[in-house]
Amino acid sequence: MQASRRSAVPPFTVMEIIAAANARRAAGQKVLNLCVGEPSSAAPTAVRRRAAELLGAGPLGYTEALGVPALRERLAGHYRRWYGVDVDPRRIAVTTGSSGGFLLAFLAAFDAGDRVAIARPGYPAYRNILASLGCEVVELPCGPDTRWRPTVEQLEALDRPVQGLVVAGPANPTGTLVDARALEDLVGWCAAHDVRLVSDEIYHGITYGPGGAVPGAGAPTAAGATDRGALVVSSFSKYWAMTGWRLGWLVLPDDLVPGVDALAGNLALCPPTLAQHAAVEAFTDASYAEAEANVRGYAGSRQLVLDRLPGLGWHRAAPADGAFYVYADVSASGLDSVTWCARLLDEAGVALTPGTDFDGTDGRDWVRLSFAPAPDVVAEALERIAAWQQGL
Repeated sequence: MQASRRSAVPPFTVMEIIAAANARRAAGQKVLNLCVGEPSSAAPTAVRRRAAELLGAGPLGYTEALGVPALRERLAGHYRRWYGVDVDPRRIAVTTGSSGGFLLAFLAAFDAGDRVAIARPGYPAYRNILASLGCEVVELPCGPDTRWRPTVEQLEALDRPVQGLVVAGPANPTGTLVDARALEDLVGWCAAHDVRLVSDEIYHGITYGPGGAVPGAGAPTAAGATDRGALVVSSFSKYWAMTGWRLGWLVLPDDLVPGVDALAGNLALCPPTLAQHAAVEAFTDASYAEAEANVRGYAGSRQLVLDRLPGLGWHRAAPADGAFYVYADVSASGLDSVTWCARLLDEAGVALTPGTDFDGTDGRDWVRLSFAPAPDVVAEALERIAAWQQGL
């Protein structure tokens, strides 16, 4: 007997850093964690209040495999509110986080052996889930010349066709947006070439402009292009600060609805029942207002980081259009990013993520800083980083 080859995917380096940081905390050290993309705030008040009511009301049984109708209806209303797009609730699938959403989407859309293009640097779970399902991952190198996002020109230049493209905006780790024109170009090219486009929109609502936080979605959606084969993956984790509730959703083209329904019922029966019913309250005016207040807080922390970049010597950084990340080049330190992050944690008590998690080719020059924690934590961490770098 032996373990399957498809299970041999690399672990997240960030999880090792979290474990090391937790060990230092347990030993009495004060560690500032800027390596995780997790909001420091709680879920909206109405969501938490509804969850408490449900816990005291009796049993919470299974729901429909694609989610409770009330939540799917609210999600359809969300697309009208933010994007002016009409989405049939029948094409919305509630999932166990966006992670469960990606698994269902990739299983329904691609066969083993299909070639799927992703941006590099990018969220490593795309690559690892696709690889574990037997797909061939085609990495598109994205940097300043492409504004850190894939382009039609890159797709045209591929030596062999692809069956899928994953695009994200705002993206992890760069925070860079795909604007409406660029998204439309990618949607059009994919439709013309029978390529399935998967749009990761989990950071929608967390976007910035010259004046700080941008209210509403702040980014274009591919939800209106499902008639051209595109599908959307999104989540309650980031904008609504509901990471541990494990709740996400898909907006599907008609041809994928039956397959996702069948897969969802077999793989998970249904998403978490308590989280589903409570999340209906995420779409009240008060809940949106709480989420927007959080985004304004991220905007302040983002500005703290951007103001410090020149003094830190981080002269190359991706445009932080959204999400809560700054992706910066630290090679001027003379250290590779893995060593840089390890020493920063050991010697200054600050945890950042090396770029090797997101880019296996050039990531040794880059690090990702998350400014999702509380502003005072971000400010103190920046002071520690600056002092530590001066001593290198």
